[in-house]
Amino acid sequence: MRPTSTYRLQIRASFDLDAAADVTGYLRDLGVGWVYLSPLLQATEGSDHGYDVVDPTRVDSSRGGAEGLARFAAAARAAGLGILIDTVPNHMGISRPEQNPWWWDVLRLGEASPHAPAFDIDWDAGGGRVRLPVLGAELGAEIGAGAVTIDPAPQPGAPDGVVRYYDQTFPLAPGTVPAPVPDDAAGVAAVLSAQHYELMFWKRESRHLNYRRFFTISGLAGVRVEDAPVFDASHVEVLRWFREGLADGLRIDHPDGLADPGGYLQQLDTALRDAGAGAPYVVVEKILEHSATSRPEVLPAWWDTEGTTGYDAMAEIDRVLIDPAGESGLTAIDADLREESGLPPHPGWAELSHGTKRVVADTIQVSEINRLVRCLPRPIPDAADALAEILACYPVYRSYLPAGVEWLDAAVADAAARRPDLAASIAALAPLLADPAHEVSRRFQQTAGPVMAKGVEDTGFYRQTRLGTLTEVGGDPSVFAVDLAGFHDALARRQAAWPAAMTALSTHDTKRSEDVRAWLSVLAEMPERWAEALTQLRRHGSTGNGPFDNLLWQGVIGAWPARPDRLHAYAEKAARESAEQTTWESPDPGFEARVHALVDAAFGPARPLVEEIVTEIRRPGWSNALAAKLLQLAGPGVPDVYQGSELWDHSLVDPDNRRSVDFGIRRDLLTRLDEGWRPPVDDTGAAKLLVVSRTLRLRRHRPDLFRRYTPMTVAGGAAPHAIAFDRGGVVAVATRLPVGLDQRGGWGETVLLRHAGPAIDLLTGRRFESSEVRVADLLESYPVALLGPEDALPAVAGEESL
Repeated sequence: MRPTSTYRLQIRASFDLDAAADVTGYLRDLGVGWVYLSPLLQATEGSDHGYDVVDPTRVDSSRGGAEGLARFAAAARAAGLGILIDTVPNHMGISRPEQNPWWWDVLRLGEASPHAPAFDIDWDAGGGRVRLPVLGAELGAEIGAGAVTIDPAPQPGAPDGVVRYYDQTFPLAPGTVPAPVPDDAAGVAAVLSAQHYELMFWKRESRHLNYRRFFTISGLAGVRVEDAPVFDASHVEVLRWFREGLADGLRIDHPDGLADPGGYLQQLDTALRDAGAGAPYVVVEKILEHSATSRPEVLPAWWDTEGTTGYDAMAEIDRVLIDPAGESGLTAIDADLREESGLPPHPGWAELSHGTKRVVADTIQVSEINRLVRCLPRPIPDAADALAEILACYPVYRSYLPAGVEWLDAAVADAAARRPDLAASIAALAPLLADPAHEVSRRFQQTAGPVMAKGVEDTGFYRQTRLGTLTEVGGDPSVFAVDLAGFHDALARRQAAWPAAMTALSTHDTKRSEDVRAWLSVLAEMPERWAEALTQLRRHGSTGNGPFDNLLWQGVIGAWPARPDRLHAYAEKAARESAEQTTWESPDPGFEARVHALVDAAFGPARPLVEEIVTEIRRPGWSNALAAKLLQLAGPGVPDVYQGSELWDHSLVDPDNRRSVDFGIRRDLLTRLDEGWRPPVDDTGAAKLLVVSRTLRLRRHRPDLFRRYTPMTVAGGAAPHAIAFDRGGVVAVATRLPVGLDQRGGWGETVLLRHAGPAIDLLTGRRFESSEVRVADLLESYPVALLGPEDALPAVAGEESL
């Protein structure tokens, strides 16, 4: 069984499984095929995201527990909805050790713990101890200040007592506390030295950590799920869901962190089938790199998966709605801002991203590179430097050796060219990294992803500021736009190779929601106006860094109207992530004061100008947003609607992406639509709800109309402004570049060429019969249309849905 569509819900204490059960009726009426739930396993107390699992054997109690999941599943089944659940095989949460029974036991018993094999710890590097970067200062200073104390009283799971450090606790190993219990600095230090862990100043983690983690988050410890006993223990609850009919599919978080992603997916497929899942629906959170200078990356065809979670589709849809003619103007703005700010010329995306990846490799990923050096079968001079350079040159998230060796070859060649002084060391490393029999090869593949993610998504994207639409997860900023032929080719490939892959426009990880990006794409059609407006805006608020001002003011415009606290949080995060003038580790108060002053200006003296610009881009932005939504929902793949985005959604990055959703408003608007209301395109977002509900309902009730992908012909002077395709019985038509379309005077006599015979625009109910349909008539009410057979109208209008 495969979903016709999915709808992502963020399950947390404030919106638990019972709250999710309450909206299943609405989701059915919306036309959703499956509900797609965020992680459900027991997570760190207070976690809103659930990716910090502390106990994989039970459903999180704050999210509703096993009983809540059973109630939700019953409600979903009653509504005819399938269930897809997000899972996290790569890591577990350890920020609160007492909440993670596996980690707690490892801290108490060390390598002797039966749970020690579950975690990817280099015990030799720590002298038989795991290093915990939890201290706010060096250990001696914290002991001297009385912040670290020994409590020998038996505790749950710690019969020999605990170590206390402020609100954190760590178990004492058996027989390590003398009597009387020491309370002097030397005595406390002696007890700590006898433990299976070493409390460490957090600033030392980048060089001295000895366990694999998720990216740079030391509170998420890597799990060795490649070992069969670890797999079995960590999938007990997940497999129960399938045995008991509580789930139909899984979304696999960060497979690139695993030792062998393909092997894991094969193991998972076997386990799911054994649990009665039939042919399970599994998708992977995999970012595929698109590049202007090399061939696009493709998903490994041998993986047991239906495809990715859809970032690749997001990049394609965004870029077909961007005017390529605006690239030179926006690039000129960036050049002028750099010159004005005393910054060097832009180095180009390839050089910028290489530099940011190299910084990551030289700073926050040093401990991982040190572990690679320790894995080498023989000493190699300057190995750490050479490994860092190869990682900085790596063009994709990772290889899956023996496949993908060409990416490694490209990185090795690039690294040697950039650093001829390291050529001998790079040459010596190359065959080792290419041979999956070597541990260093496997770990190198696991390390490439974090360097890419932190260097590109979390640093480079905040420095590449000419157009915010381009710097989205899964996108390549060097690819400015995609023409119609390229877009059709991409969708035809998806239909042929991965027809059940997920497609997305917004996720819990997107830096800007789909409608923010749709608005910002308008700037590519009016670069001269944006240059003028940005100059005026910067007079009201500027950080002194012109390109970064561009990013912030685009954020203000794209998210408007926004609460000041949300924009302040976004601006601070963006400033620290860019790591140019302030960082998370060493904030610069002066620069950050200017950042916050800029945001304050948006709600003060700059507000009239902000609202003037928003007024100019709003209507073309709405057109882009509706076009993007229809292209996603009607196009090949399984479209995912992120919670709440069936109305306009102007959010900026986590945690804004997880804000609560008012389902009551959405229910009421959907009811009005089903009563015959045809809304205008306005602030309510009801026009978007119309597009979402009618397209999802059609996919759910008439999947036979979505069996192929054929580009349709649009003829006439305005043809470049239309995107049209036939899915095997239904034709989607969307407007692109609306500013240019308006400037040329509209559609004129441009026509859509189609097979003659009756067809209904399923958004408006209008009937068309001719083989030539004037686009001006077809798109009279909305910038999009969905042409289908007359007998599809009842399902779309709600008679079969409600």
